[in-house]
Amino acid sequence: MKSTALKDRIRKRYTAAVEAPRQSGCCTPRDGTNPLIAFHSGEDARSYNQAEVAAVGPALVETAFGCGNPVALADLQPGETVLDIGSGAGLDALLAARRVGPTGRVIGLDMTPAMIAAASAHAARAGITNVEFLLGDAEAIPLPDGSVDRVISNCVLNLAPDKARVFREISRVLKPGGRIAISDIVLLRPLPRPLRKSLALWAGCLAGALPEADYVAAAQVARLREVRVVSRIPIEDGVICDALSGGSLPRRLARLTFPLWHQWVSGRAAGIHLQAIKPAAS
Repeated sequence: MKSTALKDRIRKRYTAAVEAPRQSGCCTPRDGTNPLIAFHSGEDARSYNQAEVAAVGPALVETAFGCGNPVALADLQPGETVLDIGSGAGLDALLAARRVGPTGRVIGLDMTPAMIAAASAHAARAGITNVEFLLGDAEAIPLPDGSVDRVISNCVLNLAPDKARVFREISRVLKPGGRIAISDIVLLRPLPRPLRKSLALWAGCLAGALPEADYVAAAQVARLREVRVVSRIPIEDGVICDALSGGSLPRRLARLTFPLWHQWVSGRAAGIHLQAIKPAAS
């Protein structure tokens, strides 16, 4: 599978997702909510605080395609510089910008122009000025070495063709002592080979997912330390069914065909929340 073809498919999928959020996208919101995350008054690895979301723009809920809340994991501090990889329509970046305050800075990176435009518009409407959105690729982050304090990402690394390279880039741009907080999808059991080759399932956040042990190992090889999965949430079959449509089939048709796929996909994926640190300079 060629990397360029895969990335083109993902761009098309997420352009459609931001333009029609209830019809297409990975972890597509249903009735305005995403089944892999929650919006309520509490805060944990999966949920968003309703008051915080309302402060940056309640409409962002409809374009929240993640599988957790990395901002809740990141322990952001005032004055820090934060990179959000795959920032999408901007929910996590805007929440992070409020947490780091006016002396801090947030950089949202996304490879889909429509997402950059949407996120920039959301930031302007919310009056948040300490955030910027860059068009770029996670495999070649357009930032200097050692330039950010924190890296967050939400259900994005599974989409990258070369995940080891993404982790190397994360390690490169982090300052010594910098930390990462990532929500993502991993496999609990291998997918059948035909599904691994499906462009639609790559764009649907499933075919490109790594086994959890390989995901952790990729971070460790990139010289990140204290790599740990802090929570794990099995993904329900219905959510996998939505991924099967790949943005190219109506959801009703995808559900009609889903029983044929059930034995191949059921119980194979989970959402994880991962933390790690780049060692301080000796």
